Amino acid sequence: MRFLVDECTGPTVAKWLETRGHEVYSVYDKAKGSDDDTILKIAKQEKYILITNDNDFGELIFRQKKSHNGIILLKLEDNKPKNKIAVLNKLIKLYHDQLKNNFVVATEKKVRIIKL
Repeated sequence: MRFLVDECTGPTVAKWLETRGHEVYSVYDKAKGSDDDTILKIAKQEKYILITNDNDFGELIFRQKKSHNGIILLKLEDNKPKNKIAVLNKLIKLYHDQLKNNFVVATEKKVRIIKL
């Protein structure tokens, strides 16, 4: 799969995804400091599913109706990289066929998939 990992989600998550064979664009490594519109534009143009911890992407998608290839919003109580990876690992294993073109909200306990 192709993922764009937001700066707030971090380079550890990006590196973990790469070790699992995914194609990854790390904002932390390649576009540090980019604004949300720019990140969303890169993800859309390059056909990446965006992984973020930033709630502002909900505003861009639902209120401003911005186009995307899929968003995974991590709403975690524990934002340590190890926990982000554990949640993503489970999410990708169980829902890999539902990530593209949908808005996915993942917590430690549940997953909500909003089909757009």
